[in-house]
Amino acid sequence: MSGHGAPPNVAVPGAESLRVAIVASRWHDEVMDGLIDGARRAIAESNVDDVTEVRVPDVFELAVAASRLADDGFEAIVALGVVIRGGTPHFDYVCQGATVGLTAVAERTGVPVGFGVLTCDTEQQALDRAGLPGSAEDKGYEATAAALATAVTLSRYPRRK
Repeated sequence: MSGHGAPPNVAVPGAESLRVAIVASRWHDEVMDGLIDGARRAIAESNVDDVTEVRVPDVFELAVAASRLADDGFEAIVALGVVIRGGTPHFDYVCQGATVGLTAVAERTGVPVGFGVLTCDTEQQALDRAGLPGSAEDKGYEATAAALATAVTLSRYPRRK
């Protein structure tokens, strides 16, 4: 399983005062419910109170929403979605667009973007990573903890204008 060697899912000290946004796509309800619940758990365990949740139609729209939220002063953003391979190249285009787009948001703004976009060959692979009962991994929690931890680390290095 790809999660071998991952750090444990634990609260992020120092994240309490962060302004955090969760941006999630609407496709694949069961998987998305698990990812969002994992993100909410990570935020709650880290005692973050200032949280906004935004839903967008699909994974491709995550980057534009994350960009707007980063420009609006959010200090950490969590992008959640799932793309399951089909029989056309659509999978490759959407996955590449989301990855490049979310990376560009983080680089342009200096705001950490937790990458919780599952790119799976099958629905079962997505369910195994969604943080649901019986799932082997909790990628919603992991992506959120990564964004929070990075934001806490970067808070020691204020942005220069």
